[in-house]
Amino acid sequence: MKFCSECGHTVSQKIPDGDNRQRFVCDQCDVIHYQNPKVVVGCLAQWEDQILLCKRAIQPRHGLWTLPAGFMENAESSADGAIRETWEEARAQVSQHSLYALYSIPHISQVYLLYRCQLDNLAFEPGPESLEVALFSEADIPWTELAFPVVKETLKHFFADQKTGDYALHEGILRRKKAR
Repeated sequence: MKFCSECGHTVSQKIPDGDNRQRFVCDQCDVIHYQNPKVVVGCLAQWEDQILLCKRAIQPRHGLWTLPAGFMENAESSADGAIRETWEEARAQVSQHSLYALYSIPHISQVYLLYRCQLDNLAFEPGPESLEVALFSEADIPWTELAFPVVKETLKHFFADQKTGDYALHEGILRRKKAR
């Protein structure tokens, strides 16, 4: 960040009074510009024993498979954002949603909230951010073509839970894998 969004003057990084970390602070009007994690919301949309996946038409990870998900917007609930993202990416209508997974990903400053829900019907198709959308059973998941570790982690939990019928809330921290 170089300029203040309030007055347009330059900003400097410093620790504001009463704070404990560096922030961008306007050199002119003293506005503190906080930078906080992004919230990603999405759906684990289920039809019988299958899950809806989208093949990404955008970067990052163009051409790889993911759950329908994206950044939460201002003035919407996390559940509403997950439903909106599912519509935008897969033109799918969902219901009976409940929070299923919460992941913190500190190295990219993101928090994921994924909802387990039911597809209302099979009338889905690619939205503008998807090349394809399809239902997959566990045996058909393209495990080596998944876009993000959070998707793989969520699907592993889901298929294990599907065997027991117990769909507890999953929470975790996904850290960057160390280079060998």
